[in-house]
Amino acid sequence: MRKNTTLKKLINWEHWPSYMFYIPNLPYAFYLAIKAKHLSFYTATNPCIKNSGIGTESKFETTMLIPEKYRPKTILIKPNTEYNKIITAINEQQIQFPLIAKPDIGFRGLLVQKVHTETELQTYFKKYGMIAIIIQEFLNYENECGVLYFRYPENKTGNITSLTLKKFLAVTGDGKSTLKELILNDERAKLYIELFTEIHQNKLNTVPYKDKVVKLTAIGNHSKGTQFINGNHLISKTLIKTFDTLNKKIPGWYYGRIDLKYNSFSSLENGTDFKIIEINGILAEPTHIYDAKKFTYFQALKTIRTHWKSIYKIATVNNKKLNIPYKNTKHFSVEILQLKKHLSHIKKTS
Repeated sequence: MRKNTTLKKLINWEHWPSYMFYIPNLPYAFYLAIKAKHLSFYTATNPCIKNSGIGTESKFETTMLIPEKYRPKTILIKPNTEYNKIITAINEQQIQFPLIAKPDIGFRGLLVQKVHTETELQTYFKKYGMIAIIIQEFLNYENECGVLYFRYPENKTGNITSLTLKKFLAVTGDGKSTLKELILNDERAKLYIELFTEIHQNKLNTVPYKDKVVKLTAIGNHSKGTQFINGNHLISKTLIKTFDTLNKKIPGWYYGRIDLKYNSFSSLENGTDFKIIEINGILAEPTHIYDAKKFTYFQALKTIRTHWKSIYKIATVNNKKLNIPYKNTKHFSVEILQLKKHLSHIKKTS
């Protein structure tokens, strides 16, 4: 089964590792660096986020930039905090179970987990309590999407270049098959059988009743099996206006992808009812490209380059006209190495 799963992931570029989308574009990245006359030019893109959001930033600090209207209840748990103090902090913020736990520094869904009970939470902190963890209320909205927005510093309005609808993996019971059998009979779900075996270990041998829909994951990450669907046809002047208003409330944010939850698209479009899970900076991808039914691998690479060009323009304007400094390349390199060491450490514990 593992060999078949690996083969199918190799055949479908949607499941290729992230370096397959960046290594081919490195020559273009160096070209932009030469034009900017600085290897770390991109760090001037978002002055309000550490290193403009390259992965070294605190997710908690970035979340606190979100206007309160759109921000979920969120608390930061420092490393090695006593468990009773964690529970006290959760209660003070009136965060209910289930809740979301995730590392303060991390990306691509690393260690992000929906926690249903205090027992599960205690187990989570026994494994990962040595690092800073964010506790966030679980947003019980029907839909999730990612919106990539950017604005050139000299312009009053911005643009949305990527809208990704997220389809959570689910299977439907037939009244005969176990949950594991349903997963293995689903072409997409079976690619993530190891993940779902861990998440649903106590339910794998149960038989969902006929027509019961079993949601396999609540985390909207591609690495967790969530399907990314191109929603660019939904981009409108009204939606852009809503994000222009949001952008003005976050001084120093010019480029990034907003991952959010909503019920109706009209409420999102008009800015009346949605919640932001997190803001992703310059590391953010235009995730609509992972809709393999609409895009080829080479079209995906080209789209990434187009967005890097926008980052270059924003960063160089910020530097030349607003005197936003580029990060010292040596210092930045040290931080990246520290990030790699940090991620390697927590991956070993997972």
